[in-house]
Amino acid sequence: MNEKDYSQLLTDASEQVKKAGRILLEQLKSDMIRKKAPKDFVTDIDTTVQETLQQGLRNLAPEIQFMGEEKDNSDLDLSKPTWILDPVDGTLNLIHGFRHSAISLALAVQKEVVLGIVYNPFSNEMFTAVRGKGAFLNGSPIHVSGCTELSEAVCLVGTNPAYRKNSEQVFARIQRLYENSVDIRRMGSAALDLCYVACGRADCYVEEGLFPWDYAAGILIVKEAGGKVTDLQGEEVRIDSNWGHVTISNGILHDRLLQLV
Repeated sequence: MNEKDYSQLLTDASEQVKKAGRILLEQLKSDMIRKKAPKDFVTDIDTTVQETLQQGLRNLAPEIQFMGEEKDNSDLDLSKPTWILDPVDGTLNLIHGFRHSAISLALAVQKEVVLGIVYNPFSNEMFTAVRGKGAFLNGSPIHVSGCTELSEAVCLVGTNPAYRKNSEQVFARIQRLYENSVDIRRMGSAALDLCYVACGRADCYVEEGLFPWDYAAGILIVKEAGGKVTDLQGEEVRIDSNWGHVTISNGILHDRLLQLV
């Protein structure tokens, strides 16, 4: 599969994601909510979107494996081409009518993300990227901000409410960011946080304890928009990690950001 194939696959997969987004909006009246773990929920919408997309992607490319948040992924070989899906990133937002949730879909080949789609059906905003081809919002190119001083930066943060063991450390980090930036935001969707940095709505983003489906698509979109992606120690963020920590910036602010986090 070459870069031309990825571009066509992006077009086809984007249509499948939009179709799933319409289903999400149609099913919002469902009140079937199940708890996966303390402070971690799944709705009928999550499972319906995942099943719809899994079938649609299988029809597009039956040879590609499928990793989804709402399934057992233990048998996957990530050295082979793999779709990585979060059917609803921001489920708690969805439950509370916050209207800030996204479908996040990535394609990884030999553990490298080559295609990414993040779609917010509420705003009809679709962020996309193919490796080496730039990043786009609804077909128009996007780029990270040109902010040069952390004191002038808007920083996005996450708190990972499903895992509160490190809450003291997490909020100490957030306080440092707050004290050294113009302000912070916590919006409840890692995928959209990444895309907001990619298009310059924010200048940086930090969160720990994420899963590959939370960040796989978004990290490619950030990179293709000119941003920088590492973990909290400045190392590469890997899709074969079950507990990813991300530090995202426009690139200019990255060294200063790492000093704080």
